[in-house]
Amino acid sequence: MIAFVSGPVAALAPTTAVIEVGGVGMAVQCTPTTIAGLRIGQEARLATSLVVREDSLTLYGFADDDERQVFELLQTASGVGPRLAQAMLGVHSPDALRLAVSTGDEKTLTAVPGIGKKGAQKLLLELKDKLGQPLGTGLVGAQRAAASGPAPWTEQLAAALIGLGYASREAEEAVAAVTPQAEAAIAAGGSAPVPQLLRAALQSLNRAR
Repeated sequence: MIAFVSGPVAALAPTTAVIEVGGVGMAVQCTPTTIAGLRIGQEARLATSLVVREDSLTLYGFADDDERQVFELLQTASGVGPRLAQAMLGVHSPDALRLAVSTGDEKTLTAVPGIGKKGAQKLLLELKDKLGQPLGTGLVGAQRAAASGPAPWTEQLAAALIGLGYASREAEEAVAAVTPQAEAAIAAGGSAPVPQLLRAALQSLNRAR
């Protein structure tokens, strides 16, 4: 198993980072939040999980070991593959997921694209004794963090675009372009889907060039 990769960032895409390791470019699948923290040419260290299939070897990367552990535990639930597990971590932090499972919070899970009400109920049952309690300052601190939510989607999206090499002004314009799409998702009772918004923002930037 490849536990982590470390080296300069050679390239970035919306869901992929290429890390140069010993002269070899390792393509690592990451969430937009993780991508946002990387910069081309700078050193990076990503915890990784290698998913082996009959026709592919895919390396998934995470900001720390805790994210990787939760990624792997999520896949012990039936119907959860690596893509859905990564999508869950793209929307919620590990502690937010622990809190949701420990308190039976369906709404938090259905905020993830691809998880409906029945799917959330099933996940809550299967993961109840696997993820454990939130870490850090304990359950009360995690509840406060969950109440305040992740960083505003606008900040996450702008940081991801800047990490991909766009100027701050371009990032601001792209965020403005996808704001109606985000507001529609929030008005429907969900949360702003940052991965989909990132793709839409990139499309708007490409049209503008």
